[in-house]
Amino acid sequence: MKCDVISLDNKKSGSIDLDETVFGIRVRPDLMARVVNWQLANRRAGTHKTKGRSEVRGSTKKPFRQKGTGRARQGSAYVSQMRGGGVVFGPVNRTHLQSIQKKVRRLAMKSALSAKQAEGKLVVLDQATMNVAKTSLLAKQIKSLGWGNALVIDGADVDENFMRAASNIIGLDVLPSQGANVYDILRRETLVLTKTAVEKLVERLK
Repeated sequence: MKCDVISLDNKKSGSIDLDETVFGIRVRPDLMARVVNWQLANRRAGTHKTKGRSEVRGSTKKPFRQKGTGRARQGSAYVSQMRGGGVVFGPVNRTHLQSIQKKVRRLAMKSALSAKQAEGKLVVLDQATMNVAKTSLLAKQIKSLGWGNALVIDGADVDENFMRAASNIIGLDVLPSQGANVYDILRRETLVLTKTAVEKLVERLK
């Protein structure tokens, strides 16, 4: 399928053929949801922890005498109903890592790219480069292009000036082609690919 290529100055600079096996497949929301859940689960540190009754330190003395106080009898200060006692069924250190098949991840990525193409929210840029790292200049260009909320994916290496200028713009993310993932593609409204990124993604997903 044909797609126009534009420049940062919002001028047409040619066209490109998008591979239909990557950008034109049937969208699979179920697989995209699986991969997003897998990504978010793998980000979790799993370091949440509370002390149980056996882990609370302190005296093993009976808190107060058995009879005559008018209070409920207690044999330990570590039980959950006592202030400073252990937590019952509290969180413990554990891993949240999940596994998912490579073919599912690949198909979910194709679905995310195809969804953006079908919605008309895929833009192909000739190159994402700047002569100077000027945030104000890039912000004006993005405003004229209408990219209020966008993800820009470049080739293997991202232009340093472009990266530095984009880092201060809210709602604009920049990634190299090897860092492209389903979650970041779906969380931004507009997907911007450079011509180099299109080639790298097709090479990676075919």
